[in-house]
Amino acid sequence: MTTPEFTSNRDNFCYRHPDRQSFVLCQRCMRTICPECQTQAAVGVICPECMKAERSNRTPAQKRAQRQWGARSRGSLAAVQSGKPIMTYAIMATTAFVGLLQLIPGLDITGLLLFHAAYLFPDLTGLPFQPWRLLTAMLVHSGIWHIGLNMLALWMIGRSLEPMLGRWRFLALYVLGGLGGSVAVAIISPDTATVGASGAVFSLFGALLVIGLHLGANMTGLFVILGINLVIGFVPGFNIAWQAHVGGAAVGALVGLIVLRTRKREQRVWQVLLLIALAVLLLAAVFIVPPLILTA
Repeated sequence: MTTPEFTSNRDNFCYRHPDRQSFVLCQRCMRTICPECQTQAAVGVICPECMKAERSNRTPAQKRAQRQWGARSRGSLAAVQSGKPIMTYAIMATTAFVGLLQLIPGLDITGLLLFHAAYLFPDLTGLPFQPWRLLTAMLVHSGIWHIGLNMLALWMIGRSLEPMLGRWRFLALYVLGGLGGSVAVAIISPDTATVGASGAVFSLFGALLVIGLHLGANMTGLFVILGINLVIGFVPGFNIAWQAHVGGAAVGALVGLIVLRTRKREQRVWQVLLLIALAVLLLAAVFIVPPLILTA
């Protein structure tokens, strides 16, 4: 493309390097920028001048977060992962696939994966021992709105939280939150069967709340959203397992606290051990407390 019309149109060339052809625009000022001048941002690629302006306009909380969690801080929590939140998308894809399987008549995926405390105590209930239901309940939902709202919340929070924590910490948080939700249901309401990723999703709320408060961010909006969702669980007619919400949020807050206190590289072993200890504590609680209630 070397026609006079093309070469005379300066919009076809980088504004900082007039000799470099490009068709990529800065998503803020809409000027043409070459690959060397492109910086990836939440809105897409932006030019160096817009990036400088964005950094100068950051709030004190955002600057503090960058210092404590940013990739340039080697003493902080690993490094902020670049690229897309792969684990968030993987969880969403897996959950959506199971949701499709639930629609197949005669397959009864919901019955195979839902959680009920009775499956943990075959001697008391006569049902088979199936402890994996503590986690598989996260994959099945009661309807399109149930899975849609949970996955929307996961997508909204995961895009920010996963790069901050790292993929494997984020997965650990999600799984422990789901486990915490099932454990809370088994302890508070052992006769209740439950499905859904609400416990896991609420663990993301809990962790983000703890981390945000530590960084000095304004968490009023998150408090409101969390409060509304917790209250809805107590409203008659909604048929929501509020126990899973409370359990997931509590476990998420604990995981957030553990990660905060052990974010230095030399504390990595302690971080892993504390997360394992939390999982063991949850399992111990679910196998000790419900039998006392069921036999009472």
